[in-house]
Amino acid sequence: MSERRARVWAGIDAGKGHHWAAAVDETGATLWSKKIDNDESAILTALGEILELAEKVHWAVDISGTSSALLLALLAAHGQQAVYVPGRTVNRMSGAYRGEAKTDARDAYVIAETARQRRDFAVIDVPAQLAADLALLTAHRSDLVADRVRLVNRLRDVLTGIFPALERAFDYSSHKGALVLLTGYQNPAALRRRGRARLTAWLANRGVRGADAVAATALEAAQAQHTALPGEDVAAQIVADLAAQVLALDDRLKRIDKQIRDTFRSHPQAEIIESLPGMGPILGAEFVVSAGDLSAYVDAGHLASAAGLVPVPRDSGRRTGNLHRPKRYSRRLRRVFYMSAQTSIIREGPNRDFYLKKRAEGCKHVQAVIALARRRASVLWALLRDGRVFTSAPPVTQAA
Repeated sequence: MSERRARVWAGIDAGKGHHWAAAVDETGATLWSKKIDNDESAILTALGEILELAEKVHWAVDISGTSSALLLALLAAHGQQAVYVPGRTVNRMSGAYRGEAKTDARDAYVIAETARQRRDFAVIDVPAQLAADLALLTAHRSDLVADRVRLVNRLRDVLTGIFPALERAFDYSSHKGALVLLTGYQNPAALRRRGRARLTAWLANRGVRGADAVAATALEAAQAQHTALPGEDVAAQIVADLAAQVLALDDRLKRIDKQIRDTFRSHPQAEIIESLPGMGPILGAEFVVSAGDLSAYVDAGHLASAAGLVPVPRDSGRRTGNLHRPKRYSRRLRRVFYMSAQTSIIREGPNRDFYLKKRAEGCKHVQAVIALARRRASVLWALLRDGRVFTSAPPVTQAA
């Protein structure tokens, strides 16, 4: 058995089926390098072997998602913390070492060496049960929304091939009555045979609001086309099936939205987050997931920087004041602030006033919304720091 070191750095190239771990000492010499199956017993065995190498082990991984969930949970259960080394950093650092080979063992070594040389990587915290639940629910909701967009686009494409006038008549992404109509009638001849009165009754029996207006619009489109196109019968079946799938997906989204809302409102700071105009339970849940532990942000500027709302300078020589949009930030956190800011300007209030002020200064719409999102990041950070809900009037300053 070799002499026990004071400190070692362990880099883990995480994967779905297996990981590769490498441990280096203060000089960068490899002390341990092995393939580890993504299995609890294998990970615990490797964990014990690496911990035997030194008094203190610094862990680093390149993935903080589902592939490394079991690994990170076992590290946390044994009192170990890991830092996150982004894949882009690993890729760029690989060029600083000898050779051009690309293997899991080499990547693990580069991760360990990068963690040894740098001390500014973010620590990965295993989320609490509530945060983990919200992460799974919001990710599943995003998948369902993407599926719905795909189905609606496919429906419109097929419908255009047989009945373009009806495809133009409704916005199928937001009109439930039009989707219900397509489950029963997809071609102009069938609509003309049904007639307005019977079509209105058919839609009303299925709970369609404004059934008469929907029927009138559909029949107007049917009167504009009297030609049957090739493949019309098969395409009509496909359109009906796609419309039924979209309606079923809408029901699933309603159920998961309710589950997210109920779960989010059990969060101790949910009332504060939701009090900010434009920040509903869905965006609030995404904020909790993407922001993580708010104690990691020492001030509002750090939170805004993590969301990519703070420009970064790119100066060189006599070129100064050259500000650009950052490249490394949380896209999900930026989306939360941008969407909530865009929603908040619909109604009168300080958010809309600030937006109009920026537009009057010459900013375009996107620039004004980003400026508002930056201001809202500071407001939300202050609310969470002080533990109070948002009010339109600023709080009274107390004398020291």
